[in-house]
Amino acid sequence: MSNSLLERIQADMATAMKAKDADTLSTLRMLKAAIMEARTRKPKDATLTSEEEIEVLQRYVKKRRETIEELKRVGRTETLPREEQEIAVTQRYLPQMVSEQELKTIIREAIARTGAATAKDMGKVIGAVMGQVKGRAEGGTVSRLVKEALSA
Repeated sequence: MSNSLLERIQADMATAMKAKDADTLSTLRMLKAAIMEARTRKPKDATLTSEEEIEVLQRYVKKRRETIEELKRVGRTETLPREEQEIAVTQRYLPQMVSEQELKTIIREAIARTGAATAKDMGKVIGAVMGQVKGRAEGGTVSRLVKEALSA
């Protein structure tokens, strides 16, 4: 399996260097390092699947979002644009996210399929939905929408 995501990031690093785009270059270096680190946790000569590469980048975006929440909480907003820019650069390499509207439809179908009726059935529904939208929706969003749908 080719390391298409890693290769794309490396090619874009060269482009960012030529363009002297330090911010993008810095983010791309972090992404490359995160993928390389994930690869070192695997047996020698094993490569990451494209799904695993995507998971690494999604964890990176999640960390950036948590950092943004923390910065807002403590009132340190001066570095927010930098964090948001890192998310924007990272999202170029992630699959197109499912819209909330699409998610609501998928959740309604999952509720019907699983026979879920109350908040106790949330786990069942979330599991079914995440299996369907893996890599294209954030767990927190799915959880919130499932909770809303089951309490409606």
